[in-house]
This record gives sequence, C-alpha cells and structure tokens, in this order.
Amino acid sequence: MLAGTLVGTTIEWYDFFIYAQAAGLVLAQLYFAPLGAENAGLAQVISWASLGISFLFRPLGAIVAGHLGDRLGRKMMLVFTLVLMGLATALIGVLPTYAQIGIWAPILLVLLRILQGFSAGGEWGGAALMSVEHAPVDKRGFFGAYPQIGVPCGMILATGVMWLLSTLMSDEAFLAWGWRIPFLFSIVLIVVGFMIRRSVDESPVFKEMQERKKESAAPLGLLFKHNSKEVILTALIFIANNAAGYLLIAFFASYATKAPEQGGLGMDRSAVLLASTLAAFGWLIFTMYGGILSDRIGRIRTFQIGYVWVLLWSIPMFLLIDTASIIWFTVAAFVLTIGLGLSYGPQSALYAEMFPANVRYSGVSIGYAIGAILGGAFAPMIAELLLGATGTTISIGIYIAVLCVISLVAVSMVKETKGKNLRVEEAHQEYLRSHPEAR
Repeated sequence: MLAGTLVGTTIEWYDFFIYAQAAGLVLAQLYFAPLGAENAGLAQVISWASLGISFLFRPLGAIVAGHLGDRLGRKMMLVFTLVLMGLATALIGVLPTYAQIGIWAPILLVLLRILQGFSAGGEWGGAALMSVEHAPVDKRGFFGAYPQIGVPCGMILATGVMWLLSTLMSDEAFLAWGWRIPFLFSIVLIVVGFMIRRSVDESPVFKEMQERKKESAAPLGLLFKHNSKEVILTALIFIANNAAGYLLIAFFASYATKAPEQGGLGMDRSAVLLASTLAAFGWLIFTMYGGILSDRIGRIRTFQIGYVWVLLWSIPMFLLIDTASIIWFTVAAFVLTIGLGLSYGPQSALYAEMFPANVRYSGVSIGYAIGAILGGAFAPMIAELLLGATGTTISIGIYIAVLCVISLVAVSMVKETKGKNLRVEEAHQEYLRSHPEAR
C-alpha cells in the first residue's frame, strides 16, 4: 500500500514538476517569447504564469475527485488521476512550438497544463488518505509521510533528468528537442505506476463506510456547511510551504542560470541542476523525519518548528544564492529543505485528522488545492516580478517570510489532532457531539 502511494505520487509530481523546470529553462523561449517581443523579461513572467494557471483548476480536480473518492473509493480516483496526468504530460512532449503553429502553441500548452492541474488537484487527497487510513494510530505521521516524500522524489526525478540531459547535450540540441525527452518519459512511468496502483487495496475506512452505509448523499454540502473553518485553515497552513517549495523546484534554477543581462546570475546550468537535485534529497529526508517527529511531539509542534526555520532562513538564503557560488547555492537550497520537510511531512496525518470520514477526501483535497493557489501557484511569477521591481532578491525573502507568519498563525489555531479516531462510527459520534445542528 505504501509503495503504491509513494510510486504513484512520485510519478504524478514528476509530471507536474517537469513542466515547472521547463518553464524556467526553455518554454519562455519556445512558446512565449513572441508574446513578449518588446520586453525580454515579460516572456519569462508569462511562462511562470502558465505554471500558475494550472493551480486555478486544482480545486475543480479536488472537488470532482474528492466527491467521487468519498463515494466510489480512493483507489479508483488514484488510478484515474495518474493516467490523466501522464497523458497530458506526454502530449506536451510532442506539442509544436510557436515557430511551427503560431499562437495555437501557447494556447494548447496552457490547456494541457490545465489538465495537469486538474489531475494534481485530485491526486494528493487520495494518496494521503490511503496512507493515513491504513496506518496504526501511533504511526500515522510516518505512514502519511510516504505520499509527502513523493514530492521531493518527483523533484529528484524531474531535476535529475534535466541535469543528465543538460550534461550530455549541447545547449542548442537541448533547446531544439532534448527538453521533450523528460515529458515523453512519463509514458513509461505511467505504465509502472498504473500496474502498482491497481494492486493496492481500497482504504479500510472507505470499506467501513460502504458497509455501514454512512456515505452522505451530498458530502460537499456537508463539508462547506459544517467544516468550512477546517478547509480555510488547511489552505492557510499550506501556503508558505508550497510557495517556498516552488521557488526551490523552479525559480532558483531559472534565476541562477539566466544571463546577468537578463536579471540572472549566469551560473552553469548543469551544476545548478545537480545542486537542486541534491537539495531534493534533503527535502526527502527531512519530510520523512517530519512525519516521524509528529508521531512523537505532535503535528502542530512539528509544523511550528518547520515554519520558524523557513522564516529565519528566508533572507539569509538569498544572500548566499546571490554570491553566484555553486557551493553556497547548494547550502542555501539544502538548509531550506530542513524547514520544508518539517512543515510538510506531518501534513497528511494532520489534514486527515481534521475532518470526519464522510467528507475527509473532499476536505483535505480542496483545502490542499486552495492552499496551493494562494501559495505556490504564482510564487515563481511573483518572485520574478519582485526581482524586476526592486532589483534585489531580499524582497523575495520578505515575501516568503510573510507567508510563513500567516501559515504559522494558522497551524497554531488548530487543536492538536495526534491520536484522533479516524474510524467511521466513533468519529461520526464525536462529530455529532461537536456539531449538534447536524443531528
């Protein structure tokens, strides 16, 4: 079961992140440059915007997958979102450029990116719940960390593939056709993930819901009627982690490798991608540790430590990156992953424990998707605009620090959830006691 959620989530996020990497390295030149012909920086801003647009459709994916997942099962929706993401990614790999089909190129690219966003919106909630709902009570943080480490694993795959191609190919060949290989490679990964996920058993909590026939006739209606506060809190808790994460995933490499006359540092692309891959390993390690730590000291305390870490590091991090030294770039990115991991590893367990079983899929998926819109969706674009407007990366550090304060306050408003009963009957009775109007 854990292998199914980890492998599937890794593949799903590889697909999502390979676009983020390409948006910073090649898509501005190939698909958006003519749209910003009079302003060289505008093409990159538009490319970052295409990355963010897909996030706007994640709540729709979360609503559809969450609603059907609460009715039909977690497993079915996991397979569906995996296949949909893979198809959209592979089609980007064969999409003609602006020079070949004109304005249709960026339009079709954005449409395929929207499909990726829809799929990602339905992916995380199902994977998280499959892990947490199978877990022993005292190991939910550990089990729930498995779909979480799918994110750094996906980044390792995406950045590692880009690094390998950048090392083996000339810049001209990479720009001409080499960048398409990572997108087409998704076909192989999807076949592997599909076979693994088909073999995963359905969540025991969902089976219990089927047996007891406790499914709600309108889980979305119940969710927003009785759990709107939890949805808002889950969204706010996520924004800082997601924004800082997307700077690591996409913006750092783009900023570091662009020529100085384009507002970058002019660093070697292969070295920067290798450093980013190494940082992703740190993210993996600290995310798993964050889940384990939350089983010991609680979800809330672990989140708080993680966000204080990111808050304190947000400005020193950019001071190191601006040295244009690959060693200090690596240190800056790696140290960031400590706080990212501690504020991401416990997320599956915390979110699952915040919602009753009959609206849990919908609640965690929609909260996660809204948080991604407010956090990472346009974080690289905002960073690019801040850099252009102020001429200094310190403004980006302040932006991340402000988001950390918001997320820190939000998570501190949640009563500790560790050990909460996730089974249907007991949770249902507890829910009725706290919401007498729902009787």
